[in-house]
Amino acid sequence: MSETEKIACLGGGNAMPRAVLEGLKQRDVEISAICAMLDSGGSSGRLRRDYGIVSPGDIRRAFIALANTSPIIEELFDYRFDAGELQGHNFANLFITALNLSTNDGEKTFETINDFLNVSHQVLPVTLDSSHLCAVLEDGRIIEGETNIDIPKHDGSLKIKDVFLRPTARGYPKAINAIYEADKIVLGPGDLFSSLAQILLVEGMADAIRNTDGLTVYVCNLMTKYGETNGFKVSDFTQKAEEFLGGSFDRVIYNTNFPNEERVSEYKKDHEELLEVVKPDEDLNKDKFIGADVLVDEGKIIHDSEKLTNIILDL
Repeated sequence: MSETEKIACLGGGNAMPRAVLEGLKQRDVEISAICAMLDSGGSSGRLRRDYGIVSPGDIRRAFIALANTSPIIEELFDYRFDAGELQGHNFANLFITALNLSTNDGEKTFETINDFLNVSHQVLPVTLDSSHLCAVLEDGRIIEGETNIDIPKHDGSLKIKDVFLRPTARGYPKAINAIYEADKIVLGPGDLFSSLAQILLVEGMADAIRNTDGLTVYVCNLMTKYGETNGFKVSDFTQKAEEFLGGSFDRVIYNTNFPNEERVSEYKKDHEELLEVVKPDEDLNKDKFIGADVLVDEGKIIHDSEKLTNIILDL
């Protein structure tokens, strides 16, 4: 193992930057944040459709989490317009898009942002190819677009049978190299299909994770999701994630501090797609599955960054 531990963190959405990156940033480690690039909704989706670029939304959050610049710049990067023609657009998404179009070089774009925000680690796209995540339902219907899977427009009682990328996407070489160089590779937390799968389906990513000498760690979700992982337990999340990986994780971290019904009901008021708290199976392998309290002490049902960081570093 290297003198300074190298950790590659893979994921999308809000969960990975907030739950993993923010905690690891405070420790003496080298971080490679490898971000999903297929968001099809909101500001990112509009920019993709208008300009044909890779989606900037998920990688924006990783840049903010690892930035070492003035608070006003970080706030600016997270600013969202609330009126006029720019309503709904995030400033960072517009900035990334403009930089991408002006340089016509995706690699140069993200290197420039790393420098601009004084990121002491590295934030990398999983791919520079523009692709779409597609889901096949039990009745054979195909849904295209990460957001349409994330916030189902279909009957949520129909389970997702499979997901795939259309067209295929090639892994970003620096991201693949970061996996091979890492002492630990942390995947998640995040929605199983609309976040984790779109990482593992990119060409070269699953192969790199399976063949690395580093310890592979999967952080299981705290709640199941309507139309996506209805009724899943810890083993279900792990089994499906390992199907996309084409192999097994060395460790799986799951939560053992279950919030009461009042807290769950309060949280679900703003998250109608969430169903229930993920519970572990009774016969999980204790060498592989690491159960611990990784829940914030009160309020939202989200991972506690400090608790999760301690467990990751102790593995």
